[in-house]
Amino acid sequence: MKVDVLLGLQWGDEGKGKIVDVLAPKYDVVARFQGGPNAGHTLEFDGIKHVLHQIPSGIFRPQTKNVIGNGVVLDPIVFKTEIEKLTKYNLDVRSNLFISKKATLIVPTHRLLDQAYELAKGENKIGSTLKGIGPSYQDKIGRQGLRVGDILSPDFQGRFKKLTDAHFEILKKHDVNFDWLELEKNFLNAVEFLRQFQLIDSEYFINQELKKGSSVLAEGAQGSLLDIDFGSYPFVTSSSTVTAGACTGLGVAPRCVGEVYGIFKAYSTRVGSGPFPTELLNEEGERMRKAGNEFGSTTGRPRRCGWIDLPSLKYSIMINGVTQLLMMKADVLSIFDQIKICTKYQLSNGKITEEIPYEVVNEKITPIYTTLKGWAVPLTNLSENQIPEELLKYILFLEEELGVPITLISTGPDRSQTIHRTAESI
Repeated sequence: MKVDVLLGLQWGDEGKGKIVDVLAPKYDVVARFQGGPNAGHTLEFDGIKHVLHQIPSGIFRPQTKNVIGNGVVLDPIVFKTEIEKLTKYNLDVRSNLFISKKATLIVPTHRLLDQAYELAKGENKIGSTLKGIGPSYQDKIGRQGLRVGDILSPDFQGRFKKLTDAHFEILKKHDVNFDWLELEKNFLNAVEFLRQFQLIDSEYFINQELKKGSSVLAEGAQGSLLDIDFGSYPFVTSSSTVTAGACTGLGVAPRCVGEVYGIFKAYSTRVGSGPFPTELLNEEGERMRKAGNEFGSTTGRPRRCGWIDLPSLKYSIMINGVTQLLMMKADVLSIFDQIKICTKYQLSNGKITEEIPYEVVNEKITPIYTTLKGWAVPLTNLSENQIPEELLKYILFLEEELGVPITLISTGPDRSQTIHRTAESI
């Protein structure tokens, strides 16, 4: 069997949580391979709305094994809160959730450092979620981080003190207020809670599941355009959000990768700072934000909104090896009589290009648009053969430009509001 990979192709918030929930019945294992509590994967079904930050989105499917992989950074306090919120659903979490011993721990001082570093940047801040993600990955790369497996060690508290003491030396240079006794108490209580779960060597676990024929879905967080290497640096996250990150974040070989599901919105959004060529700083953008309820599921921050950006989508498709496209929030664009599609960029020197320039952060990019007629009708509860002609033209235009089939269209937040396009219709 192969590991299928599901990831976002834009700046995050594409709707990955819903799609994992929709696809989960096909898979024996759903595994998160990077990111941490900066993710917010929203699932809606049976009148329930739930946001998952660290736990894989297959957790609501009782037959699915859920793995938090080694590439994830895990905050025990957030983890404990998430698990407690799931208790009302009577899920067998302790049997169906497995956590890599090699996943890096987020300690309370990581959050404090995140806050200090962001404040120090002033107007140049990157828009961090302040969840401690960057500092925890810094410690991982700096070879001084703590990992989940360390909580089983008799001298864990000594290791914890050594790391936090090093952080305190840095924090002395910044004006950050905190009650350490309270933070430490909550963290150590959460660590005790975490010890009750199945802590595993996840690379062996995943590969053994593949060997015995289990189907595995790797669940990404954030988006490809926020990748530490290929995103709009420095306005990026601290992990590898692309397909290659699934290999290093789970311990599977590249030859084990099968389908690559690329998720994108029918328009574009971005949270925080950084370049956004098609951003709408006008009434159209505000209408789009309200219709799409574009507010961060983790931070609550309003998302920046704009038309779809094909040069950036082509880039993401290329670096990820996408085999199927899944289009989200097509219903939001029903409010517009005309739909714009950015097909090329014009750079400050007059050059027309379909490629993202290296200096994307400092380059003045003017989007070049193609305009199509909007469908201007509600899309709720449509079947495949009821897709409005204008929406179908939009889909076919995107498929022609992107060179990859769009096999799923989301027409609302609930798992039932999903159109699967069959091979005959593509």
